[in-house]
Amino acid sequence: MKQLHIEINELKDRIRELKKGDMVYLTGDIYTARDAAHARMDECLQRGEDLPFDIKGQIIYYMGPSPARPGRVTGSAGPTTASRMDRYAPKLLDMGQLGMIGKGKRSEEVKAAVVRNGAVYLAAIGGAGALLSKCIVASEIIAYEDLGTEAIRKLTVKDFPAIVVLDAEGGDLYAEVSEGRY
Repeated sequence: MKQLHIEINELKDRIRELKKGDMVYLTGDIYTARDAAHARMDECLQRGEDLPFDIKGQIIYYMGPSPARPGRVTGSAGPTTASRMDRYAPKLLDMGQLGMIGKGKRSEEVKAAVVRNGAVYLAAIGGAGALLSKCIVASEIIAYEDLGTEAIRKLTVKDFPAIVVLDAEGGDLYAEVSEGRY
């Protein structure tokens, strides 16, 4: 297992360095979207409309923060269960999305889309939302403000910790753990 500090804008060029089990610390801009935002994005695509941001080369963090306390950028910012976005993820990956951050296992369709597109799925630590929020240095709602905590946000993160679960070569950390090989 390696530890890698990666600038988001360099991730596309470095994505094949990431292997299952590696610890990464991300710095740069990522986007948040949960269930309701993914459903709206899918509706946009079905109508032939553009998404509210350019998905190419982006990472989506499956997270909806709690309200920020005075003097803080955001409240608790822990991951949500990624499998709830499995019906949307393959299409977004095929459109150029580079990665996802969440928690939990992914479907076989998502795994295939990760490999097909040279992407990555990262896990953030569930239950550590208060700690993860300290890595968020800026937050801006960019779409679907009416969804409240599920609005799409652009986050600027510094040394945001995540573990590579699915790598671009098909490595699957959860499969190895469940088989007792890790």
